[in-house]
Amino acid sequence: MIRLVSLLLLLAMPANAEEIVLGLSQDEVAITATFEGSEILIFGAIKRDGPVEVEGDLGVIVTIAGPDQPVTVRKKDRRLGIWVNTESVDVDVAPTFYAVATNRPLEEILTFTEDLNTRISTQRAIRSVGATVESAQSFTDALIRIRASEGLYQTIPEGVSVAEEALFRALIPMPANLTEGDYKAEIYLTRGKQIVDLYTTTIPVKKVGLERWLFNLAHDNPFLYGLMSLSIAIAAGWGASAAFSMFRR
Repeated sequence: MIRLVSLLLLLAMPANAEEIVLGLSQDEVAITATFEGSEILIFGAIKRDGPVEVEGDLGVIVTIAGPDQPVTVRKKDRRLGIWVNTESVDVDVAPTFYAVATNRPLEEILTFTEDLNTRISTQRAIRSVGATVESAQSFTDALIRIRASEGLYQTIPEGVSVAEEALFRALIPMPANLTEGDYKAEIYLTRGKQIVDLYTTTIPVKKVGLERWLFNLAHDNPFLYGLMSLSIAIAAGWGASAAFSMFRR
């Protein structure tokens, strides 16, 4: 619904002569046993068919969002010497990964109203329900702080380099603890803090090889997966015991 509103707002804007032409360094991210993270290079050009019709400085915003998942954020307080959960907020929409890179600080190239409509900033990309505005904000800040420490939420001011107002590039680091799914990449072009063009594409992130086989086995046949895990544990224990016995001799 939110993206539909954003699209309608873009369609309602006057036609502009500037258009984004995009490229990606890779079409997908493969998660393997040795996966330690990756980087996505987003590069492109600004195509102009005529004179710029909207006055103002050029802004380029690149966002990459992982699949949305609901999450419950809980607050702990010390009661009678024990840490217990005292409050909680249900976050209805929270991307599992979210990165925002810009050529200048976001507030310098996007108005507050545009951010409210398009939900570009990390704060706007998260929606909390069942809480007052004051408490929801504190819980949202806590969620952002936790996931930022894990590399899952990133705000990269001046992370987009622009040359001659024609070419741009951004390097987005992807941590090792990615959630599998389709990641949406969006590139916004702004003039005078107003959005004048939007380009959207999808980057699949998926397990491959042995990781994919084990994942499917655990979900499709948990009994067989449990037997296999138990057998491996028994074999490993027997092997360790035999090796220790030989060492003692």
